Amino acid sequence: MSLLLPVTAPVATTALVLAQQPGNGDNGGQGEDFGKSSPLGFLILLLFLIAVALLVRSMTKHLKRVPPTFDPEAQAAAGAETGERGDEPAAARAGEPAKQPEKSESS
Repeated sequence: MSLLLPVTAPVATTALVLAQQPGNGDNGGQGEDFGKSSPLGFLILLLFLIAVALLVRSMTKHLKRVPPTFDPEAQAAAGAETGERGDEPAAARAGEPAKQPEKSESS
Protein backbone atom coordinates (compact mmCIF):
# COMPACT_ATOMS: atom_id res chain seq x y z
CA MET A 1 0.00 0.00 0.00
CA SER A 2 2.95 2.29 0.41
CA LEU A 3 3.33 2.29 -3.39
CA LEU A 4 -0.15 3.69 -3.96
CA LEU A 5 0.14 6.59 -1.56
CA PRO A 6 2.89 8.52 -3.41
CA VAL A 7 1.06 7.99 -6.74
CA THR A 8 -2.35 9.22 -5.54
CA ALA A 9 -1.06 12.21 -3.56
CA PRO A 10 -0.31 14.41 -6.63
CA VAL A 11 -3.67 13.50 -8.19
CA ALA A 12 -5.58 14.43 -5.04
CA THR A 13 -3.62 17.67 -4.63
CA THR A 14 -4.30 18.63 -8.27
CA ALA A 15 -8.02 17.94 -7.82
CA LEU A 16 -8.17 20.14 -4.72
CA VAL A 17 -6.38 23.00 -6.46
CA LEU A 18 -8.64 22.85 -9.50
CA ALA A 19 -11.83 22.67 -7.41
CA GLN A 20 -11.09 25.90 -5.48
CA GLN A 21 -12.76 29.18 -6.44
CA PRO A 22 -10.42 31.99 -7.44
CA GLY A 23 -9.63 34.24 -4.48
CA ASN A 24 -9.16 37.49 -6.41
CA GLY A 25 -12.88 38.35 -6.60
CA ASP A 26 -13.34 37.11 -10.19
CA ASN A 27 -16.40 34.88 -10.19
CA GLY A 28 -16.26 34.07 -13.88
CA GLY A 29 -18.82 36.70 -14.89
CA GLN A 30 -21.29 35.71 -12.18
CA GLY A 31 -21.92 38.95 -10.33
CA GLU A 32 -24.69 39.61 -7.83
CA ASP A 33 -27.25 40.08 -10.65
CA PHE A 34 -26.36 36.81 -12.37
CA GLY A 35 -29.44 34.70 -13.14
CA LYS A 36 -31.97 37.46 -12.52
CA SER A 37 -34.39 38.56 -15.20
CA SER A 38 -35.71 42.03 -15.83
CA PRO A 39 -39.40 42.82 -16.44
CA LEU A 40 -38.49 43.66 -20.04
CA GLY A 41 -37.10 40.15 -20.55
CA PHE A 42 -40.30 38.67 -19.14
CA LEU A 43 -42.40 40.80 -21.51
CA ILE A 44 -40.34 39.68 -24.51
CA LEU A 45 -40.74 36.06 -23.42
CA LEU A 46 -44.53 36.48 -23.20
CA LEU A 47 -44.62 38.07 -26.66
CA PHE A 48 -42.67 35.13 -28.10
CA LEU A 49 -45.06 32.65 -26.48
CA ILE A 50 -48.08 34.48 -27.91
CA ALA A 51 -46.46 34.56 -31.37
CA VAL A 52 -45.76 30.81 -31.23
CA ALA A 53 -49.36 30.10 -30.19
CA LEU A 54 -50.70 32.14 -33.12
CA LEU A 55 -48.33 30.44 -35.55
CA VAL A 56 -49.42 26.98 -34.36
CA ARG A 57 -53.07 27.97 -34.76
CA SER A 58 -52.46 29.25 -38.30
CA MET A 59 -50.45 26.17 -39.25
CA THR A 60 -53.24 23.91 -38.01
CA LYS A 61 -55.78 25.79 -40.15
CA HIS A 62 -53.61 25.48 -43.25
CA LEU A 63 -52.88 21.80 -42.68
CA LYS A 64 -56.61 21.03 -42.52
CA ARG A 65 -56.94 22.37 -46.08
CA VAL A 66 -54.20 20.15 -47.52
CA PRO A 67 -55.59 17.21 -49.54
CA PRO A 68 -54.71 13.72 -48.31
CA THR A 69 -52.75 13.06 -51.50
CA PHE A 70 -51.48 15.03 -54.46
CA ASP A 71 -51.77 12.11 -56.88
CA PRO A 72 -54.43 12.93 -59.58
CA GLU A 73 -55.75 9.36 -59.77
CA ALA A 74 -56.13 9.16 -56.01
CA GLN A 75 -57.89 12.53 -55.95
CA ALA A 76 -60.32 11.33 -58.63
CA ALA A 77 -61.00 8.16 -56.65
CA ALA A 78 -61.53 10.16 -53.46
CA GLY A 79 -63.85 12.53 -55.33
CA ALA A 80 -65.85 9.61 -56.72
CA GLU A 81 -66.35 8.24 -53.22
CA THR A 82 -67.74 11.55 -52.00
CA GLY A 83 -69.66 12.26 -55.21
CA GLU A 84 -67.47 15.16 -56.31
CA ARG A 85 -65.43 15.55 -59.44
CA GLY A 86 -62.94 18.34 -59.76
CA ASP A 87 -62.47 18.08 -63.53
CA GLU A 88 -66.11 18.61 -64.61
CA PRO A 89 -68.17 21.81 -64.49
CA ALA A 90 -70.79 22.29 -61.78
CA ALA A 91 -73.69 21.74 -64.24
CA ALA A 92 -72.37 18.31 -65.23
CA ARG A 93 -72.02 17.34 -61.57
CA ALA A 94 -75.67 18.25 -61.01
CA GLY A 95 -76.78 15.92 -63.81
CA GLU A 96 -77.42 18.67 -66.35
CA PRO A 97 -75.65 18.72 -69.69
CA ALA A 98 -72.98 21.36 -69.94
CA LYS A 99 -73.79 24.18 -72.35
CA GLN A 100 -71.23 24.92 -75.01
CA PRO A 101 -70.39 28.58 -75.53
CA GLU A 102 -71.94 29.98 -78.67
CA LYS A 103 -69.63 31.16 -81.41
CA SER A 104 -70.32 34.54 -82.83
CA GLU A 105 -70.08 35.02 -86.57
CA SER A 106 -68.48 38.42 -86.30
CA SER A 107 -64.98 37.00 -85.93
